[in-house]
Amino acid sequence: MSVPQLNRALVLETAERVADGAGGHVLSWMALGTLWAEVKPGTGRERAGEFVTLASVPYRITVRAAPQGSTRRPRPDQRFRDGDRVFRILAVGEADPAGLYLTCFAQEQVVA
Repeated sequence: MSVPQLNRALVLETAERVADGAGGHVLSWMALGTLWAEVKPGTGRERAGEFVTLASVPYRITVRAAPQGSTRRPRPDQRFRDGDRVFRILAVGEADPAGLYLTCFAQEQVVA
């Protein structure tokens, strides 16, 4: 494995439930910190919906590894943010045998 080019600063965010004042809750995203990453797009695909065409592109996002349980270690229930762009983390695995880097398999979400 070649050394990844960690040249993009992404904000790691986690979901947090916040009381809505009416007995329920809303989902809010809280920033955990900034991680330097290499972002590589996969092969995009397109499918027809009932009224619109839906397009999606998978991404492989590589970051430095962090110990299990660390807030700096991405998890599948979290996401990365790059300005207005949001990448939902689907899975995380070690990118190299030495465990120096993690690969996050992600899907870009459109924020309206």
